[in-house]
Amino acid sequence: MTTFQDVRNQIEQLTSDIICLSLCNHQHYPSMRNEAGQIVEVGFSKDDNLSVALKNLPYHEIYDELDRVKAYNLKMVDGALIQLLYRFKENQLIKHRLAFFPSPYLEEYQNNPDIYENDELYAEVVKKSLVPFPLRFDFDSDEETTVELDHPMSHLSLGQYVNCRIPVSAPVAPYVFLSFILRNFYNTVYKKYCDKIRRFDSLFTETIVGLEKRVIHIQVPVGELI
Repeated sequence: MTTFQDVRNQIEQLTSDIICLSLCNHQHYPSMRNEAGQIVEVGFSKDDNLSVALKNLPYHEIYDELDRVKAYNLKMVDGALIQLLYRFKENQLIKHRLAFFPSPYLEEYQNNPDIYENDELYAEVVKKSLVPFPLRFDFDSDEETTVELDHPMSHLSLGQYVNCRIPVSAPVAPYVFLSFILRNFYNTVYKKYCDKIRRFDSLFTETIVGLEKRVIHIQVPVGELI
């Protein structure tokens, strides 16, 4: 069973690895907060300000507010913000929110190519054809919230679309989420330095049900990694 201590340990060690690779400029090591009802929250600050990300605002305003209040675990060198928030009750995962907010201000890099053209990290983030969009992996075990297929217990949302909930086979562990972000959005650096990022086999069990398996869905690692 993956506990809140396992999750905190993963985030803490992965944060250190990403810092050592100079992939982020600012970071917050995971905080842990005890709440009533034997609930433990592993987050990124004393005030995990997430409500702004759900408001009907232009994306750059959402990004600016999250950046202003430092509502992130990692701020990558290209400005992207990464959030990892987990809630446990009696050491059972009940909710998580894992989000990636790319910077809407890539023009800064695009307009100064001489600074970045020789930096392999920026090879994939300075193209003018790129359209930055946020993504979020959510998990909620509350039976009153979840609806088979319409609101899967574990799902992926893209681009702040209210009803975009792509079923995901299980809750997503920190290592799995950060590997997904690095592999897909920082691939050049990931391929070069992935052996310097620690691996973890503390994962979660499958939660996908019935009809969710019959539509396009996301399969994430469960059990032990091979």
